[in-house]
Amino acid sequence: MKIDKKLIKELVDHLKEFSLTELEYQDGQKKIKVSKASRTIEPAKTSAVVSPNKTVLNKSDDSDGIRVKSPIIGTAYLAPEPGAKKFVEVGDKIKKGQTVMIVEAMKTMNHVPSTSDGIVKSILVEDGQPVEFGQTLILLK
Repeated sequence: MKIDKKLIKELVDHLKEFSLTELEYQDGQKKIKVSKASRTIEPAKTSAVVSPNKTVLNKSDDSDGIRVKSPIIGTAYLAPEPGAKKFVEVGDKIKKGQTVMIVEAMKTMNHVPSTSDGIVKSILVEDGQPVEFGQTLILLK
């Protein structure tokens, strides 16, 4: 298949012109999808990380425990619905497989299970916060 560079450039120009992050074009069997990163990630400038729940974790603290990571890119929710009781709180004892939060992606609610038994040491995301694939959501001890 021959790549139509002119068409791809035109699609990329439309991304910029209309402030889009992704654009898909199809003509018969030919399908072209162009996308760009929606945000940039800057390197850390200090050795400490301030989590959304206002606790400061040093790198040594972050490695002391079991990490529950996001399986997908999406929006994290700490409760099954607005105003409901959170799935877990700091200090809760949880079992492997227990739902710790939901990550919504493309209108689908994906339950995030705990990867291990443990006690919730810290919750590293806020309700409604966008999360990346592999981002640590919860630390267990």
